[in-house]
Amino acid sequence: MYLKFFKRTIDILVSIIGLPFFILLYIVLGILIKIEDKGPVLYKADRIGKNSKIFKMYKFRSMKVNAPVLLNSDGSTYNSEVDPRVTKIGKFLRETSIDEIPQILNVLKGNMSIIGPRASLASVLDTYQTDEIDKMKVRPGITGYTQAYYRNKLSNREKRLKDAWYSNNLTFWLDIKILIKTFLTVFRKEGLYTNNEVNESTKKKQKYT
Repeated sequence: MYLKFFKRTIDILVSIIGLPFFILLYIVLGILIKIEDKGPVLYKADRIGKNSKIFKMYKFRSMKVNAPVLLNSDGSTYNSEVDPRVTKIGKFLRETSIDEIPQILNVLKGNMSIIGPRASLASVLDTYQTDEIDKMKVRPGITGYTQAYYRNKLSNREKRLKDAWYSNNLTFWLDIKILIKTFLTVFRKEGLYTNNEVNESTKKKQKYT
């Protein structure tokens, strides 16, 4: 009952309540982003959604215009405390997770949920193994089980398996626990960075699409 009806209802209500906050942030951050690095305020990227459907996910842009995408050898996103691709305001947005706020637009559109598995890059869809596919049984979330409890501490494979577990064990109380843990993780700045040193052998480049 929760998954089929109440979860979506809660998503819509929370997003509508949060919409004025997003608009205010868009105005303030939009000015700061434009001043530092002229370009779009929002970053749009193809992501894997429910039932493996591809959709456009929104974020506040934290990288310089036309910055290359860097991936680790396991397909996870390269993420370092010292990254020349990231703007000064972008680093703040990432460390506070404010860059994720525009995804309430995705929630309103029905692409995402407030809480759910992390939305993967569309380009890695064919790399999913059989025991990882269940991750796509539910809508991806602005925050979720792996983001709240592990953030960037796990390998890509471990994240996918835990997200698949979440999709098969989703309950209202689990979502509540994840939401509380999310605030604690962000406040404590836990597990922020996957890569602390640049290692050319563990990453590969691909262009933004």
